[in-house]
Amino acid sequence: MELIDLMERASFSEQFAPQILRMSPKCKVPLICMEPGQAIQPHPGATGIFYIVSGKGIMTVDGKEVEVEAGNMIFIEEGESRGIKAVETMTAFAVHIM
Repeated sequence: MELIDLMERASFSEQFAPQILRMSPKCKVPLICMEPGQAIQPHPGATGIFYIVSGKGIMTVDGKEVEVEAGNMIFIEEGESRGIKAVETMTAFAVHIM
């Protein structure tokens, strides 16, 4: 078992880069901490579950934009293109199932 305090691990910078909280052959868990305007460009990937912990953003899935906010969980199927852009300071995490 591993207990992770997301808010303790959250960090923001001018140059966005996800922080990998856990990685194994079967899953990858990045922590996403973005300032307004920062983004992850749409890209294909494994099955993904995203949870918005705080803030707001716009998630793009297969070209369709959806506003997301704290408390939202987004399920994305393997191969679907996904990206996200922060509208306000945002903390989220994803679970990619390989």
